[in-house]
Amino acid sequence: MPESNPNLIQRLAALALRITGALAFLAPLLTRLVIGEAFHLTGHGKLANLDKTTGFFASLNIPFPHANAIFIASLEFVGGLCILVGLGTRMFAALLSCTMIVALITSDGGAWLEKFPGDLTDVTSFTFLLFLIWLVLYGPGPISLDWLLSKWLHIGQKQGTNP
Repeated sequence: MPESNPNLIQRLAALALRITGALAFLAPLLTRLVIGEAFHLTGHGKLANLDKTTGFFASLNIPFPHANAIFIASLEFVGGLCILVGLGTRMFAALLSCTMIVALITSDGGAWLEKFPGDLTDVTSFTFLLFLIWLVLYGPGPISLDWLLSKWLHIGQKQGTNP
């Protein structure tokens, strides 16, 4: 009788691992959908209100505020769309990570440091940065244009690798 408990626990653990393995595609997909939409919408808002964005950048003493406003707004708009569909995910996630670091340094000022460590996730820029870094390191997942392109072009064909 004592032997059945370890077998039951092993079977339950194996079942749990199979289920979570089968659902693993959801993590990068959901992350991409949320982050991609968020950046696309903020980029759209910045492009629609470019004068306001330029003024805000100028108030933060960002050099060449108008050129940087156009660049960042365009990067967020296009990069958000690309992350949403999983195209150039790692590249756009890396570029947008840089914008989040600048946001933490400039617009969030030192406020995010005051929240360290307990309330740090209350700072949107920091939370977005964490998700973006995760996408850079782990990739877009199997439900993405990057994945399809890598299969079509025979890139990264080792078992278990993401593009």
